[in-house]
Amino acid sequence: MKINQPKLLNYREWMIPAGILLVICTPVSGALALGLGVGIAQFGCNRSPRRWSDCAHRLLQFSIMGLGAGIHLPMVVQAGLNGLAMTFVSISLILLGGTLCARLLHVQRETGFLICVGTAICGGSAIAAVSAVMRPRSLHSATALAVVFTLNSVALMVFPWVGHMLDLSDQLFAWWAALAIHDTSSVVGAGLAYSPEALMLATTVKLARSLWIIPIACVVSYMYREDAMEKEAHCGQQSVRFPLPWFILGFIFVAAVVWILPELQAVGQIVFQASQRILTAALFLIGAGMVPTLCRQVGCRPLLLGVLLWIPTSVISLLVLQFLS
Repeated sequence: MKINQPKLLNYREWMIPAGILLVICTPVSGALALGLGVGIAQFGCNRSPRRWSDCAHRLLQFSIMGLGAGIHLPMVVQAGLNGLAMTFVSISLILLGGTLCARLLHVQRETGFLICVGTAICGGSAIAAVSAVMRPRSLHSATALAVVFTLNSVALMVFPWVGHMLDLSDQLFAWWAALAIHDTSSVVGAGLAYSPEALMLATTVKLARSLWIIPIACVVSYMYREDAMEKEAHCGQQSVRFPLPWFILGFIFVAAVVWILPELQAVGQIVFQASQRILTAALFLIGAGMVPTLCRQVGCRPLLLGVLLWIPTSVISLLVLQFLS
């Protein structure tokens, strides 16, 4: 005779909500949050991949908009103007060279492009912003983020050591770190390990470089609008509208408000810190989308692409800066 037992709450039902709460309420780094999400996915805890993917998409958009509250707009714009030519050339070369390398290595198009964007602009933040426009599968975003976070960890240890070994000035090291290290957080860490002067300049230059997210996201948005129109033309459907990246406009608006109204700077810092936690939660959900079947598809080629982009970028940027100094 079958005995009816009380139905217990399946742990898989609450693992992802519990993970979101954990990464928001604790000082978990983006890399750790991503890894935690991947680990949870391996135990089959993501029972609603589509729903959580949509949630990650929205969290990415709102977090990017809120990050604008943490920048000093005039200082960042001035630093961007000072290095406009070098920044434009380096970003263009990385995107073009990276696209070619991705094809030669047979790296999936979305994954390769996200790695290129992360290398060219500002690591995980750029990948998050472009992912919010492209809406790729979790596999592509998580793979690109994993590559960037791995190289960031290496840069955080290697760059200060190389800078001291070559006896680089604070200014030269700051520009080098801002140009060659992916994430702003790692640039801040490397600058802090080098000197207080390098920390201030490196952070400012990196934030200025981060503003290139705006035109890149707009271009990507238009590119994918064209792809959607071509696909729908074959099906006889009406064309889609241009998917305006409203969160990028929100980023500019928030930064401008905090600058125009100095009395809001304290509130801006709270918004900035909260946005960082929301971004961490989004990274966790992206990792949670990497179910076992997707993880087996990644391979080592994306990491090789990241290394092939990063090492020449680091070496060439240092040589150019030394020549110009």
